[in-house]
Amino acid sequence: MARRTKVYEGKAKVLYEGPEPGTLVQYFKDDATAFNAEKRDVIEGKGVLNNMLSEYFMSGLNQIGVPTHFIKRINMREQLIRAVDIIPLEVVVRNVAAGSISKRLGIEEGTPLPRPIIEFYFKDDALGDPLVTEDQILAFNWASHQDLDDMVALAVRVNDFMSGIMLAVGIKLVDFKIEIGRQFDGDMQRLIVADEISPDSCRLWDMKTGQKLDKDVFRRDLGSLTDAYSEVARRLGVMPKSPTPFSKPKLMN
Repeated sequence: MARRTKVYEGKAKVLYEGPEPGTLVQYFKDDATAFNAEKRDVIEGKGVLNNMLSEYFMSGLNQIGVPTHFIKRINMREQLIRAVDIIPLEVVVRNVAAGSISKRLGIEEGTPLPRPIIEFYFKDDALGDPLVTEDQILAFNWASHQDLDDMVALAVRVNDFMSGIMLAVGIKLVDFKIEIGRQFDGDMQRLIVADEISPDSCRLWDMKTGQKLDKDVFRRDLGSLTDAYSEVARRLGVMPKSPTPFSKPKLMN
C-alpha cells in the first residue's frame, strides 16, 4: 500500500492527500466517541460499516442531483472524495424530538415534530459545538445569506431522500447531522454535502419496536453498536461481502 500524506485526523476519520489535485482519501476508523469525546472506545468493524453506509447514502444523493464530495469507495475502509472548504457549522435536521432538543425544550423524546426543524451548531470541540442562530452566523461571517439558503435547501433534500430510504426498510429517521463544504471552480463556488452520512450522524429507530440503531446504543450503553449498524446495513442491502470485513489494517503514517 502506497504511503500517503496525512492531512487531518478527527475522532472517527483520517484524511490523506488524494491521487489527483482536488481529491482526498477518507479513512474510517473504528473509534467511537460521545459527549464531546468524554466517552471513548474502539469498536471493531464500525469503520467498515460506516464506510459502506456512507457510500450508499452519498451515491444515492449524487444520483438524484444533490451534490456531495463522494467520488467512489476505494476499499473496505477508504473513500475517494473531493476536497472542499468545510463551513464551520453542523446542520442538524430533526423530525422527531430526541437528544438535546428534548432536554432544552422539555419535549418528551419520541414526540413527532410538526415539521422538520433545522438547527445550526458551531463546530468547535472546545466549546461543545454550541447551538447558534442565523444572526450569529452572519455576524461572525461563518456563512452568507446565500450560503444559509443553499444549506437549508440541501438539508431539506437530504431529509426527503433519507426519510424515504429509511421508511422503505422500517426505520424512522429521527434526526441527522450533515456538514457542508465549499467547492470552487475559479471564482465560482457551490455548496456540497461533505463529511459522512452514517448511523454515527443519524438517529435511527425501528418503526415497530423503537429499538435504537444508531450511536445512542453507544452513548446509552444499550448493547452492541456493531450489531445495530449491521442491522441498518442488512436492511439496506449493503452488508460487506468480504469474508473478514471487520479486520482493521494498520493506519498509514
